[in-house]
Amino acid sequence: MQAHSSDSVYYVPPPSIWPLVGSVALLTLATGFVLLINKIAAGPYIMTLGVGILLVMLFGWFGAVIKESLAGKYSQQVDLSFRWGMVWFIFSEVMFFAGFFGALYYARSFAVPWLADTQLLWPGFSAAWPTAGPGLNTVISPVNAWGIPAINTLILLTSGATVTWAHWGLQKDNQFQLKLGLALTVLLGVIFIGMQIHEYGEAAFTIRDGIYGATFYMLTGFHGFHVIMGTVMLIVILLRSMAGHFSPSHHFAFEAVAWYWHFVDVVWLLLFIFIYWL
Repeated sequence: MQAHSSDSVYYVPPPSIWPLVGSVALLTLATGFVLLINKIAAGPYIMTLGVGILLVMLFGWFGAVIKESLAGKYSQQVDLSFRWGMVWFIFSEVMFFAGFFGALYYARSFAVPWLADTQLLWPGFSAAWPTAGPGLNTVISPVNAWGIPAINTLILLTSGATVTWAHWGLQKDNQFQLKLGLALTVLLGVIFIGMQIHEYGEAAFTIRDGIYGATFYMLTGFHGFHVIMGTVMLIVILLRSMAGHFSPSHHFAFEAVAWYWHFVDVVWLLLFIFIYWL
């Protein structure tokens, strides 16, 4: 069970190797990805090594934080610091997606119409959207919004409700409701990921098909990555709930993951509207 130390004590952890391990993991992962997209044989293996190092870092670092929390080393002031840290992290994610949404808006509302109006760079270019650029097949067939995307929207909206229901259960110290709500949320996250993979397999265009293909896969791909990370977080919280780590008064880790999941939901709603629907 989580406990708080005296509010007069602000716990400062000892020096840790985990930030260095995380940096090595990200460098290895990025190097492998660059080699992969350049079709160098070592790329997938180096990426796999990077993923492995990253997993070791995540288990080690978060495990240390969990142990410190369970040992009662975190005061209310530390808890407040964690909350502000999560707020700023989510804000940075908002700005991350804002850049890609901005690129989509600029391309669709300004760049494509200008190219069609001037006819200087691409004579005969049409401003029809979605476009793959110049050539015989400048207009590409988008994914039907009322197929898999609509189903995935319903799945994520439902998952937002189930994680909120789990939170209500935790606040009432109803362990059954907490665990069932988290399990349902994890299941819905896994289904969403599976549907997204199926959609990619059926799509009539790739990331190489002009500005639409690039923005579509960058936005939906990064969102899918966030869903995967959020699902992993929810699994960890579910396991911690089963171990009895949370109480109605002390459960910030649960709240942080719930905030993140709701953020993922909101981003998907924007994606559904601006990528699939409009």
